[in-house]
Amino acid sequence: MKMKKIEAFFSVLFVPLDFLLLILAGISAYHVRFSQWSDSIRPVIFNLPFSSYFRSVLIMAALWTFIFVIAGLYQTRSARQLAQELKKIFLACSTGLALVAIVIFFQRELFDSRFIVLAAWFFAVLYLSVAHILIRWLEHSLLAFGVGVHKVILVGNSKTTDSLIAEFSGNRKAGFRVLKRVRDFSITTAQELAEFIKDQEVDEIIQSDPNLTKAETLRLYDFANENHITFKYVADLLEVKVLRTEVTEIIGIPIVEVKRTTLEGWGRVFKRLFDIVVSGLLIIIFSPVIILTILIIKLDSPGPIFFSRRDDGAPVTRVGEGGRPFRYFKFRSMIPNSDSMRYKELSDRNLRTDGPMVKIKDDPRVTRFGRTIRRWSIDELPELFLVFIGRMSLVGPRPHLPEEVAKYENYHKKTLTIKPGITGLAQVSGRSDLLFEEEAKLDIYYIENWNMLLDLSILLRTPLAVFKHRQAE
Repeated sequence: MKMKKIEAFFSVLFVPLDFLLLILAGISAYHVRFSQWSDSIRPVIFNLPFSSYFRSVLIMAALWTFIFVIAGLYQTRSARQLAQELKKIFLACSTGLALVAIVIFFQRELFDSRFIVLAAWFFAVLYLSVAHILIRWLEHSLLAFGVGVHKVILVGNSKTTDSLIAEFSGNRKAGFRVLKRVRDFSITTAQELAEFIKDQEVDEIIQSDPNLTKAETLRLYDFANENHITFKYVADLLEVKVLRTEVTEIIGIPIVEVKRTTLEGWGRVFKRLFDIVVSGLLIIIFSPVIILTILIIKLDSPGPIFFSRRDDGAPVTRVGEGGRPFRYFKFRSMIPNSDSMRYKELSDRNLRTDGPMVKIKDDPRVTRFGRTIRRWSIDELPELFLVFIGRMSLVGPRPHLPEEVAKYENYHKKTLTIKPGITGLAQVSGRSDLLFEEEAKLDIYYIENWNMLLDLSILLRTPLAVFKHRQAE
């Protein structure tokens, strides 16, 4: 979309403004910690010169601003909504906080006060949220006076056109003003519109009639280009489904590549780096729990510590990215040599009759300690090692058995587009009784709409989901 000068100004303004506010947040946290009020509550027992601290703040502010860019905080007005923007601020600042925590963990001398780090995060969320709210209010006020409004022509004779006119007329914050509606496009109409566009300084033309032929739409597209205005059109169902496209030219012929997921290119690199760092950190943090679990499993019941072999001695596998199987293991929570019972003696207890998965009600194979580690998902902690070596990801669809995947419908196989995860959108949905179809839809939504902030959101919600599941039991 052609940007107005005022729109470009606000889009550019946010970058230096956010950077300065992040610095201010760091300074505020420092002064609060070293204030008399704070010192009276908890005396300062470390030395942190302001000059040294300020250098670290500058580096972190620049890094956080880069995270904001990746998070999409600086999109054009048409792509932004205030509620989504505030959510992005919170999640992006939380990502920055996690990054600082990781740095502190491996380089303790960066900051000696956890309070300063948490206070800086709080002030950053507060300052940026207030600033973005005020600037959005200013933008909306200017739009109400006609400043920065996009002047449009609507072409179409459909209910969609009527709906757009009603929306643009009743919602000034949308930033569009309909100057003219054209019910059909012809040579005569084109000549009249060309003069109208010059006189009224029209910004864009929107083809809003799904019933218009492809030839008419192409003529309208050429007309918009000839008159140097933006062309938009209402997408049909197919285009909505294949929205993630990339166009390249081969000997002058445009070739459209339909991407299976937004997790491509740099996104895949960032996700893998995030998986390595966070899984490594979590392995260290949970190492006491892992060691204790190993000891108790050994004392609680005879058999191996890990569930890594099937009843016939074959290695346990799950289906991963691209439908490729990989070696899988987790803590053993059942009596040995009982895996095949799920398809035989216990088949009448299956709770997942709606799809290919098997889930046994009141499973008698589970050991006494196995029930405890299952209740808190401790049996899945070894999956962190699978994430670290690249077989799985922290977030993604849960890995399924080869015999389950063999029963998938064709559209279910889209869940195999990416690496399986320890947790996912289905697991934090708030329900433990999801039907397989509902779970598949959530997984496909995640694949089609992936971004790092969505991953962070799911990870932050996972502990609460585990706790709620524990309470439900």
